[in-house]
Parts: sequence; C-alpha cells; structure tokens
Amino acid sequence: IDFKGVNMVINYDLPTSAVEYIHRIGRTGRAGHRGKAVTFFTEDDKPLLRSIASVIQRAGCPVPDYIKHLPRLQSKQKKKFIKKPLTRESICTTPECFLKKAKRKLKTTKENMKGKKKPTEDKGSKLQTGSKS
Repeated sequence: IDFKGVNMVINYDLPTSAVEYIHRIGRTGRAGHRGKAVTFFTEDDKPLLRSIASVIQRAGCPVPDYIKHLPRLQSKQKKKFIKKPLTRESICTTPECFLKKAKRKLKTTKENMKGKKKPTEDKGSKLQTGSKS
C-alpha cells in the first residue's frame, strides 16, 4: 500500500530485523521526497540495534558510536527474537484530556439512557380502531 504524503514514521517498538525496519520506514520519503523516521528502543532492544544501525549508516545517516560498538547478535538469538518478539506493556498515544472527556461523555450518555427508559406496552391497553357492522 502506498500512502501519499507520509513524511514521518514513528516506531514505538523496535522492529525485530533490519528488513522489517526498512519496510516500516519505507512509508516515508517515497519518490525522492524527504522524510523522517523516529524509533524508540529500550535496554531490552539493545541486541537488535546493531543490525538496524548498520542499515541507517549505509543510508548515510549518523549513528551514535555506542550503538556501533554493541555486540553482534548471534543467529540463534536473532531467530528467537523474530519468532517471539519482546512483550511490552501497552501504551496509549491519546492525550489524557481526551480520555477524560470521552469518559465523561460516556458517563452522561449512560445516565441519560437510564432516565429515558422506554415504557413497556401492555397488550390489554392497546386501543383498537375500526367500525363494527
């Protein structure tokens, strides 16, 4: 899928391979346009950093020295990471003020629904119209 006009990609979790990283950031900077990619990582991601850093360096972008000197990941470890990526706590990118507003709106909607319960119809109280001959 090609999304036109994407000029920035943010990776909230580090891709498990350089190929996956390239695929993700490939959504930006297409057809000669400029784009940026931001990737967050944790201490647990360090084993995966070096292969991605080498891709970044080959593209001509600066890479901090401490990342360049991280130990190489052995193939068994790499397969393990690809097969079973790190599990993380879920994150929410929605600002807290929007979440509170939505919660208030939901609460008032529920309260309004309680106050406006539909009256139940009694089958015997229906009026029948029509003429008797």
